[in-house]
Amino acid sequence: MSNPKILSLHGKGLKLDTRADIEPWLKDVDPALVEEIHLGGNTIGVEASTALADFLAKTTELKVADFADIFTGRLISEIPLALTAICDALKDKMSLVELNLSDNAFGGRSVAPMVPFLTENRSFQILRLNNNGLGPAGGAIIADALLESARRSKAEGKKSNLRTVICGRNRLENGSAPTWAAAFSAHETLVEVRMPQNGIRMEGITALANGLAKCPGLQHIDLQDNTFTADGEITGIEAWTEALRSWPGLTTLNLSDCVLSNDGEVPLILTALSEGSNPKLRTLQLQNNNLETQSFAMLAGGISTSLPNLMSLELQWNDAEDDDEHLETLALTLKQRGGKLFATDDDEEEEEEEEEKKEKESKEVKETKPDIDTAVDDLAALLGKTGIN
Repeated sequence: MSNPKILSLHGKGLKLDTRADIEPWLKDVDPALVEEIHLGGNTIGVEASTALADFLAKTTELKVADFADIFTGRLISEIPLALTAICDALKDKMSLVELNLSDNAFGGRSVAPMVPFLTENRSFQILRLNNNGLGPAGGAIIADALLESARRSKAEGKKSNLRTVICGRNRLENGSAPTWAAAFSAHETLVEVRMPQNGIRMEGITALANGLAKCPGLQHIDLQDNTFTADGEITGIEAWTEALRSWPGLTTLNLSDCVLSNDGEVPLILTALSEGSNPKLRTLQLQNNNLETQSFAMLAGGISTSLPNLMSLELQWNDAEDDDEHLETLALTLKQRGGKLFATDDDEEEEEEEEEKKEKESKEVKETKPDIDTAVDDLAALLGKTGIN
């Protein structure tokens, strides 16, 4: 029996053009009970989106609206109309916790329909906009809407509810970074921010550091594949080094592929981390940053005292020698506490093999359990038939 709280058409590959196409999937579902909707992996046209919006309007307990990858193959002229219908239906949903619109090719021309929702619904906590092709202009529109939301909350004497912003692979670049920084600073309540692969360069990275520094509760930051330095200038590095101590509860930091070092010099960020700026860190990702043995020595020197909770350290594709003693120290220390150093591709493959082995063993246990349960049931039935004369 399906769960009445979850409406899922995920991965069905449906082409829903009209109201008649989508209504068979909605007619037996009570919107008053629905808490989650997952529609990814289907393609929804304007008329079908309007029918969906009518259904959404009737929900009263909706928490998760997962509309990732729902516009594949749709014309650029269709998407704004469909998105307007959906987002307008969500504006007054005070129960909503998460909106996921990732993997939809909006581009900068299709973001306007999201603005009323982003400014007027100040209950949602998680926004997922990954791989939407927003560009600097589209990104700035989204960030400005979030900034306006924070201003409205402040005017009402309320704290922001926003906790997580995921906006990677969107070509945000420097053009939108100051607006994002202002939005982050205004919300102050963020716990998780992921903005990987956005082509943001040093000036934009510096602005983001200053904005995020106003969010003391941050636990997870992912800026992978953006650029922290430029032609020997380290303004971005300096800003992020200063910001680190603003996040005492930080547990995950991904700065892989960020050009933290140019000629093997030890980045100031590593020095700060090795001296105890963020002792609660559990995952530190520093792949492909031109790091050399001096940086590894810095980390090795501080891992026991300043990074006591670190369990996963990723250093692949840096300038490391096979027998680097500092890497050996890091590997041993992490292993002793049940963690792992990833210094080569082999380490990553080994971890994947271990995960596959665990999954296989878990699957075998699940497959064996019904046999055990059946045997117990058979024994119980047999005992039930047995009497004492």
